[in-house]
Amino acid sequence: QVNLVESGGGSVQPGGSLRLSCAASGFIYRSVCMGWFRQAPGKDREGVAAYDSDGSTSYAASVKGRFTISKDNAKNTLYLQMNSLKPEDTAMYYCAADVKGRLVAGIPNYWGQGTQVTVSS
Repeated sequence: QVNLVESGGGSVQPGGSLRLSCAASGFIYRSVCMGWFRQAPGKDREGVAAYDSDGSTSYAASVKGRFTISKDNAKNTLYLQMNSLKPEDTAMYYCAADVKGRLVAGIPNYWGQGTQVTVSS
């Protein structure tokens, strides 16, 4: 059974930083791609960053240069380092995983429960 558990959300002032973690277990194939999505109230879910099985990464334009996605393969944990946070980054952040095609299409089969990030002064 695939299980994704996020942690690290919270409240921070504009310009601050947070690091999200996603502990993964139960995967049966190596070509899994993992990523972060977010959804703010009243808005569509959007992809934030992705980490492919070959170590390549990609980012949404809105977070490029401020967020960094990384993965510790020994711990099977995905991270999202978020710097220079803005109020518009406020959202529920979800970890997700599947083959690359489904992740890029925004329809991965495996999701975490989400962790709230609030950026406010």
